Amino acid sequence: MIRKHKKFSRPRKPFDITRIKNENEIVKKYGLKNKREIWKAKEKLDNIRRRAKLLINESNDEEQRQFLDKLNNLGYKAEKVVDVLALTEEDVLGRRLQTIIVKKGICTTPKGARQLITHKHILVDGKIVNSPSYHVGIEEENKINKIQKVKKAILTNKETETPVEQEVVA
Repeated sequence: MIRKHKKFSRPRKPFDITRIKNENEIVKKYGLKNKREIWKAKEKLDNIRRRAKLLINESNDEEQRQFLDKLNNLGYKAEKVVDVLALTEEDVLGRRLQTIIVKKGICTTPKGARQLITHKHILVDGKIVNSPSYHVGIEEENKINKIQKVKKAILTNKETETPVEQEVVA
């Protein structure tokens, strides 16, 4: 059986008031469920930074170029490996499906976007995605759509008084 590892680490000081206020603002801004999602973003960013620090010391330009191309495809703007160290967790949270939907104008609030996603009303590249934390790449950003539900309305025919089903796009 494969052991599942944590994808985040808790803060060292659990009651640091400045950290708590900053996290509360981020939770409100991005419509997150809980602060664990912020911690996951920090851990993902730490992994990216760790890789960048290893590549700074190497003289292999090909590996650095592949790393930067991968980050640019993921949606992080970095021209040099040093620029990767300047990324913040808000850059990671800005590439979530929930945030991209709000930016595109499909939904007006992050909480509303989260609800649309969890209720399976969002398509990414023709597939239903129900995870608000789904990381959207640059090429997938233009392929996000809202599902148009088809409802059947039962109308009565006035002349014969018989019910007639009709499809209505909502």
